Amino acid sequence: MSNRKLVIEPVTRVEGHGKVTIKLDENGKVEDAFLHIVEFRGFEKFIQGHPYWEAPVLVQRLCGICPVSHHLAAAKAIDQLVGIDPDSLSPIATKLRRLLHYGQIFQSHALHFFYLASPDLLFGVDAPAEKRNVVAVATENKELAKKGILMRKFGQEIIKALAGKKIHGILAVPGGVHKTFMPEERDYFLDGKEIPNIDTMIEWSKEIVDFMKSYHAENAKWIDSFARYPSNHLSLVHKETGALELYDGRLRSIDARGKELMNIADIEYSYHFKEAVEPWSYLKFPYMKEYGRENGWNRVGPLARINTCTHINTPLAEAERKIFKAYTKDFPNNMTMHTHWARLIEMLHCAELMKELLLDDDIMGNDLVRKGTTRNKGIGIIEAPRGTLIHEYHTDDKGLITKCNLIVSTTHNNEAMNRGVRSVAKEVLSEKPEITEPMLNQIEIAIRAYDPCLSCATHALGQMPLIVRLEDYQGNIIDEKVRS
Repeated sequence: MSNRKLVIEPVTRVEGHGKVTIKLDENGKVEDAFLHIVEFRGFEKFIQGHPYWEAPVLVQRLCGICPVSHHLAAAKAIDQLVGIDPDSLSPIATKLRRLLHYGQIFQSHALHFFYLASPDLLFGVDAPAEKRNVVAVATENKELAKKGILMRKFGQEIIKALAGKKIHGILAVPGGVHKTFMPEERDYFLDGKEIPNIDTMIEWSKEIVDFMKSYHAENAKWIDSFARYPSNHLSLVHKETGALELYDGRLRSIDARGKELMNIADIEYSYHFKEAVEPWSYLKFPYMKEYGRENGWNRVGPLARINTCTHINTPLAEAERKIFKAYTKDFPNNMTMHTHWARLIEMLHCAELMKELLLDDDIMGNDLVRKGTTRNKGIGIIEAPRGTLIHEYHTDDKGLITKCNLIVSTTHNNEAMNRGVRSVAKEVLSEKPEITEPMLNQIEIAIRAYDPCLSCATHALGQMPLIVRLEDYQGNIIDEKVRS
């Protein structure tokens, strides 16, 4: 038998699209598998020549799902260009940015779990394609779907109140923010008259975490084994305590057994990371220089953040973190599907943080903008919903951007997603290399656990039906299936 390969394109129920190629050897066994990202626009290049103060607005257009993350990462970098480090920002501006950030993570996690991941969990990989969607979830579990919709709406309303609109709004300006929070805006989220209030969001978040724990208990066999492989884990942690930190902290990496590999100031990232390239994908492969390409790659995102932090500084989420960590006897969790559980713990944490800030009178203050001595380099790093997000800008003496480097969450997870695809392909196709709906969905589930934003990572455009091709070693198509 000649070498063959299975091609799956695009990957569905992720933001953007990609292609998966599974190579078979002469005996029909899986030899290798790759996640290709095949579209490219190049924000890093065309942002050059723009004034630095435009960056927080421009980079939002990378994505319609997590524009706030790019807005704030860019804003943190631009702060440094006007001489303001995170600790020099006014407390009011910091709290308003954090409230925006937590609202973004809350709504994004709700979107991923309820709209994208729950069909896989509720209906299973053997369910027909037309059933694995949020419409079917709403039909069969109306209460779950209703809560998911309203929870996402709450986060979006926080974004709208602060940034002017739900998508591509503006709050941050160089050195601070351009508006404060009004009393009537705060009352909107506290009194529950027009939308379920923040206390309800906390209650529902706790319920969804309980739902996920029950699901794990009933489905532990496949949840624990599916796409499981050792990895390093990377995230921001609190600069002093090591607690879970989503907005500003130190970069910490641990290995699969919990050994600390790195703990550095976030602005030092460029001295410790390199990005490898491959000819079959536009998506780069970041890794820690000290450990090399093979051993220096990291997972990022909810699973990594729960693994790298020492604790969570809100009580309900911390209680859930302890239960989560006890599952692996306090060792790092390397089970890909447990990312959903970690994501829901973070959603609960963000709900608690939003309540703290909504009850803080500082968010209605007026000390909004500060300035310092102009610089020519700025680095901003935050934890986006999908993981560690890095923005770096260099400017000339006129304030025009001369260099831009973006390492987004999905780029950090590139190696992890590829290994997940290989793991599943070898397991599913071990008996017979046959293209089936369950096989396709299991490959996608391994990728979907990372909630990848392929538009962020390579700035992809467009949609197309799912095309699966079986090719021989010369590239001749010997079989093809299409799923619209």
